[in-house]
Amino acid sequence: MNPPPVVVVGAGVGGLAAAVALAAQGLAVRVLERAPQPGGKLQPLALGGQWLDTGPTVLTMRQVFDALFAMAGERLDDHLALTPLATLARHTWPDGSRLDLHADRALAVDAIAGFAGARAARQYAAFCERTRQVFDALDAAYLQAQRPNPLSLAWHCGRRGLPGLWRGNAFSSLWRTLSRQFDDPRLRQLFGRYATYGGSSPLAAPATLMLIAHVEQAGVWSVAGGMHKLALALSGLAQRLGVQLQCGRGVQSLLLRQGRVAGLVLDDGETVAASAVIFNGDAAALAIGLLGPAARAAVPARRWVDRSLSALTWNLLAAPRGGDLLRHNLFFSGDYPAEFQALFGAGRLPAEPTVYVCAQDRLDTSLADTGAAERLLVLVNAPARDDVQPLSPQEIDRCEQQTFAHLARLGLQLSPAAAPQRRRTPADWARRYPATGGALYGQATHGWRSAFTRPAAATRLPGLWLAGGSAHPGAGLPMAALSGVLAAQALLAQRPGPTSTWAWPRAAMPGGTSTR
Repeated sequence: MNPPPVVVVGAGVGGLAAAVALAAQGLAVRVLERAPQPGGKLQPLALGGQWLDTGPTVLTMRQVFDALFAMAGERLDDHLALTPLATLARHTWPDGSRLDLHADRALAVDAIAGFAGARAARQYAAFCERTRQVFDALDAAYLQAQRPNPLSLAWHCGRRGLPGLWRGNAFSSLWRTLSRQFDDPRLRQLFGRYATYGGSSPLAAPATLMLIAHVEQAGVWSVAGGMHKLALALSGLAQRLGVQLQCGRGVQSLLLRQGRVAGLVLDDGETVAASAVIFNGDAAALAIGLLGPAARAAVPARRWVDRSLSALTWNLLAAPRGGDLLRHNLFFSGDYPAEFQALFGAGRLPAEPTVYVCAQDRLDTSLADTGAAERLLVLVNAPARDDVQPLSPQEIDRCEQQTFAHLARLGLQLSPAAAPQRRRTPADWARRYPATGGALYGQATHGWRSAFTRPAAATRLPGLWLAGGSAHPGAGLPMAALSGVLAAQALLAQRPGPTSTWAWPRAAMPGGTSTR
């Protein structure tokens, strides 16, 4: 008799990556997804007859996804149309200044020289070298490691890698390091935003997050048809490998036999046998018993004060006027520290938020205002305290007014009330992702020690593994995919017989460096 399959709970990117990695090794895998379609935070929104991205809007570290397809002997490019973006983002400040940050380092240096002077350009060039050193030190030693800790990091980095971390002030805060690196406060603000990629504050996040600048220089891609096409490509890959994907199947609890996970009970009462379970949901759901009392001890409980950010978002079909949008656009607030003190200190929406606008139908070229409606995502950061300190409808309405008034002051006219739109609040995210209070990135990465406190793939409960943005190595599409592969590797390591290893392929980087 064949053993029961490995069951993956959740068809987000982490769960799909785990399923691919296991099925490529010949294991029987079944994926259960509560939602009607796979993708997790990549699931799109239907609005006015069109599909709009509602979550991640950018693809980086494509080598992670290239490697997933290579496991099955396939090519990512045969299933997904990717376009590299020459301009990473357009940034606008309240004083009217604007900077396009280019993927090409030489062009970026020239742009910063024209924006803030020759000294700022030299500081940026030095910053690029520091971010490369940090990435090189943390690539295999942290991102690809199962359960990194300070000692294992020091051992893995060795005498060659640790100096790069020290020179990068990696054990300081990102904001303090940027304040030393850049004289111009606008550049501190620009590169401080990388902390928000993981839902954290630049005032408290470790300087190691500067490595994101290096990752973006390796390439940022748009996905033809929308980011949800990535989820469809991964789910299709999994199914071609024999994975059984079932949507609309929620899980009620885990089943144990002799202290080990042996199956699950679904919401409709069906019992599913499993040789092991990979949970691709927020680890906080386990700690509060949402998968039954047996799962409570699987991971440490997380305090609500350790949560990452939530978001207040608007998906619109609207005709923007002014603003000269590219695909990715940042409209900064005038006081970045005050913004994060409100979010993490007071647990409130900031009076003047930084606003991200994704113009999904654009690439690198500015378009003249045509009056035609475009697919837009407008996002501001929000606190993730819906279960302890929920935002009132009045606060949310006020933030909406402030957000679009701020955009208007900076030259972009949008009228959400006059366009088809869908607003999502921390309460909406909390309902979609139970036990999170609306947090979208797991726990916040605040202080250098926090990088070692995310739960690893292996849990305290035998037979239960973790994948997804709340687990190591963290939030974001490539990190979630890596977490799924790490979970698969950890599970396979406990099984008899040979297993293959997985590593990123080498990828060329601007300036002649590589991602390894």
